[in-house]
Amino acid sequence: MIHALSPQTLLLGTDSSALHLYDLRIPYSKVSPRPEQSHHPHDDYISSLTPLPASETSTSGFSKQWVTTGGTTLAVTDLRRGVLVRSENQEEEMVSSVYVGGLASSGTSKGEKVIVGGASGILTLWEKGQWDDQDERIYVDRSVDGGDPVETMSVAPDYLGKVVAAGLGNGKVKFVRLGPNKVVSEVVHDEVEGVVGLGFDVEGRMVSGGGRTVKVWHEAEDNMEGGSDDEDMMDDSDDDRDSDDSEAPEEREDPKERKKRKKGKSKDQSGGQHVMAFHDLD
Repeated sequence: MIHALSPQTLLLGTDSSALHLYDLRIPYSKVSPRPEQSHHPHDDYISSLTPLPASETSTSGFSKQWVTTGGTTLAVTDLRRGVLVRSENQEEEMVSSVYVGGLASSGTSKGEKVIVGGASGILTLWEKGQWDDQDERIYVDRSVDGGDPVETMSVAPDYLGKVVAAGLGNGKVKFVRLGPNKVVSEVVHDEVEGVVGLGFDVEGRMVSGGGRTVKVWHEAEDNMEGGSDDEDMMDDSDDDRDSDDSEAPEEREDPKERKKRKKGKSKDQSGGQHVMAFHDLD
């Protein structure tokens, strides 16, 4: 787990629960390649690393406080002062995390939260500054066997509202709208491999990665104008592509026929693709 803190420094989270800070301006030494700083926010391996926005008084503009998840705890580390706080044991493995600002503020809420993806398909919401325990829960995957892990997350572009894309271990990407706190749509990256990488480019297209495939998603032009019912990146419809309640008819189909049908639905009326995929990236 690695993040660029600045053009000169890297932050590295390790399987040994250490959080290292490396200064790239210092010449590399094979004899003693030691980090500039080391912190131990967890007893287990670090599974995610998320920066909190720099304060208004910051002169550099770089994040000094970072949220990490490891095992069943969440922690906040200040790179100047060390580990500030570690949460209570949540009795569930934490896998991924992302920061979301600009939410509605009320009472003690400042409208800033960290969203954490769990190993059983549940998102937990943590109010910034109140790190002892989670604030709310959102069930993203309600599978009979306990739900697939939320392996990765990314905040969707602002024009979609306060939406978080969650990549699951079953190959699906689900879009969760914050506020109502519910899943509003989903797409399938892969029917076998899980989603391990997720993000949005400068044009608002979602990029998903998992297995040997990378996919670039975009909305169909006809769909944006309301003139087509082809699938796209954010389809709020209740048809068989996006509704959990309508999967039963698909299960009765032959797998080969279902695969052909899905492949046909990935094209719009003019034959253009909504998904650009790169396969066999081994």
